[in-house]
Amino acid sequence: MKAQKFLCSLGVLLLILSVGCASETGGTFASNQARVAQSVSFGTITHLADARIENNPSGIGAVGGGVAGGVIGSTIGGGRGRTLATVAGAVLGAAGGHAAEGAIRRSQALEISVRLENGQMVSVVQELGPEERSFLVGDRVRVLRGSDGTTRVRR
Repeated sequence: MKAQKFLCSLGVLLLILSVGCASETGGTFASNQARVAQSVSFGTITHLADARIENNPSGIGAVGGGVAGGVIGSTIGGGRGRTLATVAGAVLGAAGGHAAEGAIRRSQALEISVRLENGQMVSVVQELGPEERSFLVGDRVRVLRGSDGTTRVRR
């Protein structure tokens, strides 16, 4: 029974932490961006710099970790010891869940500066994917701007 609670709690925690692991590369579009016209400008990459995208933690990791830690802690000891183990497990689980969610929601990115054909300069930060890894200063690219305010750089 204790092993079942532990495995169930661990499974719930992993499921919760995996929520929100979506790619934000230039070639990844949200479902609401499909079949929607985007304006396209052409330009030349003038500068590339490493960047990092850190999404704000939603709290789901801390809550899930706290619940899982509390359940696991409740399987330890008896009486007051069980209560203490439950509280300690919840606190440690919440801290661990928060840290894990932060790590999952952090990704390598690339800041791409582009001089458009009209002379305007734009800079776009997007997650580092296969296409972004191949960008070089001087490459001709397309800058796509969606009606929702999103902008991305593509070949």
